[in-house]
Amino acid sequence: MNYYVIAGEPSGDLHGSNLLKALKQVDTQATFRCWGGDLMQAQGAEIIRHYKDLAFMGFVEVIINLKTILKNISFCKEDILQHKPDALILIDYPGFNLRIAKWAKQQGIRVFYYISPTIWAWKENRIKIVKECVERMYVILPFEKKFYADRGVEVEYYGHPLADVLRQEQQKIISREEFLKKYDLSEKPIIALLPGSRLQEVKHILPVMMEILKYFPDYQFVVSAMPSLPKQIYEDPTKGYPVTIITNDSYSIMHHAHTGLIKSGTSSLEAALFNLPHVVCYLGNGTSFYIAKKLVGSRLEYVSLVNIIPNKLVLPELLQNDFTVPKIVEELKALNEGEKRYEILNEYKKLVALLQDENISTKIANSIFSRLKTLAPHS
Repeated sequence: MNYYVIAGEPSGDLHGSNLLKALKQVDTQATFRCWGGDLMQAQGAEIIRHYKDLAFMGFVEVIINLKTILKNISFCKEDILQHKPDALILIDYPGFNLRIAKWAKQQGIRVFYYISPTIWAWKENRIKIVKECVERMYVILPFEKKFYADRGVEVEYYGHPLADVLRQEQQKIISREEFLKKYDLSEKPIIALLPGSRLQEVKHILPVMMEILKYFPDYQFVVSAMPSLPKQIYEDPTKGYPVTIITNDSYSIMHHAHTGLIKSGTSSLEAALFNLPHVVCYLGNGTSFYIAKKLVGSRLEYVSLVNIIPNKLVLPELLQNDFTVPKIVEELKALNEGEKRYEILNEYKKLVALLQDENISTKIANSIFSRLKTLAPHS
């Protein structure tokens, strides 16, 4: 089968690469043409657009880059028509992918969606596109299955793919002694700083993170850097500060850190699965944040999945105007030692039990391939 896969973010590249690997095992004739990144390319995919050129986050940023986004959509449609895939697999990235899904359905192309848009939080009207245009929705959060099933969407849930990924990655992580030696770190406990995966996130968040260092003299700080971003984005804000910048090794950092300060998103859930107590943070364009907050309204009380899944405040969240040095220091000190730290670690155990399963990517690959072989679209 010929698969056309679209992922627009690092997490989509990660989960997409594992899905591609699983598809190759069940479909020995599989070929892949993808929008994604290095991990998908490593699985033999031909990368048409890299996610680092696609990540426009926030309403203002989208408006500024609207011309580029529309050009990408137009090019994507032309490219799909030219290569006539047997299946289109869309991974998250809803603003782009739902447009492509609607168009692809009109062209008679079979559409599968992996990792649901957060339409349960906002823009629920998008459910109409999903119901009419997507043959199967593969969700990764336990409550999403009921959400879609109640609305008549064909849906499957096998667990969260991060559980599989981290199970594999934990086996590769070196010992603490080796980790400290490799990166020339001291014996002090580590506070991990993860300022995000997008350029604008790091620009906003990392300078504020630097201001807290002086309040924690008994700890050492490690910044997790993304290989897809320029080194200067990390080096400029940290110049003159006693921090270590480590590129492309976030799982080792999470594993060996004592606590963390982590931008909201996939990394927060990853850190939870690594048993790392942390403060969830976000600071971005004020207008974009205000619009998002208004659109979500009362539907979503939290931003971190660690809080959303149990629908309770497990981790502290410091967003936008609350992302201040005094509040960061207060929350981090509470997590470094004491009762709150152990409460969080206990909640993590419950979270793991909800999300963990084995061979999630393989189960999804089997489902997609078996449908392509034996069933007509939407049957």
